[in-house]
Amino acid sequence: MSKRAWNLRGETLALAQILAVVCPAYTLFGYNQSGLGSLVSLPDWVKHFPEIDTVNTTGRQESYNATIQGVVIATFTLGALPGCLSCSYTADKFGRRPVIFFGGLFALIGQILEASSSELAQMVVGRTILGAGIGILSGTVPTWQSECSSSKNRGKHVALDGLFIALGYMLQAWINLGFYQNQTGPVTWRAPVAIPIVFALLLMDYFPSRVASMVREIASIESSLEETANSATSLMDLLKMGEDRLLYRFGICILLQFFQQMSGGNLISVYSTVIFETGLGLDANTSRILSGGTLTWKFLSCFVSFFTIDRFGRRFALMVSGGGMAVCMIGLAISTSFPHTNYAAQIVSVLFVFLFNFFIPIGFLGANFLYCTEVAPIRLRVAMSSISTANHWLWNFVVTMITSVAIDTIGYQYYIVFTCIGFCIPLSVYFLYPETMGRTLEEIDLVFRESPSVWATVRFAKKSVQEVQSSTEQAKHEVEHEEYYNPSIGK
Repeated sequence: MSKRAWNLRGETLALAQILAVVCPAYTLFGYNQSGLGSLVSLPDWVKHFPEIDTVNTTGRQESYNATIQGVVIATFTLGALPGCLSCSYTADKFGRRPVIFFGGLFALIGQILEASSSELAQMVVGRTILGAGIGILSGTVPTWQSECSSSKNRGKHVALDGLFIALGYMLQAWINLGFYQNQTGPVTWRAPVAIPIVFALLLMDYFPSRVASMVREIASIESSLEETANSATSLMDLLKMGEDRLLYRFGICILLQFFQQMSGGNLISVYSTVIFETGLGLDANTSRILSGGTLTWKFLSCFVSFFTIDRFGRRFALMVSGGGMAVCMIGLAISTSFPHTNYAAQIVSVLFVFLFNFFIPIGFLGANFLYCTEVAPIRLRVAMSSISTANHWLWNFVVTMITSVAIDTIGYQYYIVFTCIGFCIPLSVYFLYPETMGRTLEEIDLVFRESPSVWATVRFAKKSVQEVQSSTEQAKHEVEHEEYYNPSIGK
């Protein structure tokens, strides 16, 4: 692209960054995370990959093939885990933009290998490389975003991550359904796998020659860097408390990403078709249509977070989201405990799936990535963010591997596990997670450093906000007072 095309400033540049980087990166994330789930039962898929055929097999052979099938699908996550971890070194060593570029390149190569696969080995290699690319993007893009956004709009900008993840899920569901109904042969699965290549190409094409000029943010970052320039930085510092309370910050980031997966987010998004078909006994076509409907609703619900994250704060979003998901999970546990012939229970189960997809975007489809980048200190921002996101991929792998078996064996009891974890979210956030809304990244750093203790950090953050508001009001009152008695001042 020409230099003139990227001669952008302020909000125009911010919009260009969102459309050219954030949108394709996170649409790839959502699309490919669930891309194969509804394809593995297609006739042509089974023909090409008989080693993971669970449609035309029974007994021990079916059980064995199902296990191998789960491993093949989960290789995406196994690639994402080291890809994300690598960002803790590469993003600071080589810079954010080159790492984002190579994340897109890995995604492109992986999707080409997947779409052209004729053997299972090639599919596994392609899926692993694709996962590595998505892992790199998930470990770098949120940090780059938070650094390029002002404190006023940082929440809205990063909340868009969740919206684009949901867009990827939605596109995947309807594209797969379209080819499932109207086509036969290899196109039923090769085309859906190949379509997101477009997003990888868009992502790789973004290399603007200039970046936004944000004087206050850059000045405060440079000041903080000068303070820490002489201190050695090591990943082992994350396991030490110190004056920066790094272990505390690292711990709440790890816990937050654990909650993101083990509250049921990936379960509902990736396995909604399985839940409708196996768990509720609905036919394959109806299950796919309902799955597309729930994921479309999830995409629309993401706008709630966009308009509330910078108004009500991160803590409010996380607590409401976590509590809402827990209520939905207990509702699913109760409704799915009835026989498949109970039509009323089926309707209630579908209702709770839709309701779950309303609550998760409020706090755990973008705000979780945002919070981890905000609470991390400058010198370890990428490391803390990427490692905590890698923890997200680890539990993603666990859920991916066990869900199909769990739904078949323990049924409704599986949802009780997610219920218990979900109810832990509001309590944990209330006592451990200080508010970060409206603060610069450097001000957030000071909150952790200057709070009296770990357990007092939340109260200290509230107090400091109140003090700032009080001093602002006082200064405003003094100015108005001076203008009243000296009218010439206001002229």
